[in-house]
Amino acid sequence: MGSLFVTLASFFSYKRNVQNRLSNLDLSKQLKDDRDKIDEIDDPFDLHSENEEISKEELTAQKIKEIIKEEKTKVKRDSFKNAVFSAGGFVSIYRILGYATLVLGFFALNNNKILLPIPFLIGLAIVPISVLISKITLKSGEDQ
Repeated sequence: MGSLFVTLASFFSYKRNVQNRLSNLDLSKQLKDDRDKIDEIDDPFDLHSENEEISKEELTAQKIKEIIKEEKTKVKRDSFKNAVFSAGGFVSIYRILGYATLVLGFFALNNNKILLPIPFLIGLAIVPISVLISKITLKSGEDQ
């Protein structure tokens, strides 16, 4: 029961996290240039857009080092930002309550001397195994 509660709590907390991110998504940054439908039909992969390319003469060793340094700082900043935004998913009160239920159930069974480790572990493994089986069957169903 505790394992199922943890799984459901994880699902709902990550679902809420994704919905919050989608609601905060700024599409204006994604759409730098306003392409109309004719442009999308003529050039669906945006191959003929006028991108500012740096010529090889302008790329010096110092310029390349600056570009790499800027990209590294963006990655570090984005990874920390990602960890902060996804913290709601892994520090959800529902997950904490699910784990507490799981641990308290273990201690209750152990204190009353009715803990059987093999059935307990099988009970914990039911949820991950069922998710794995359903993922495999759904994937094979999509392939057909």
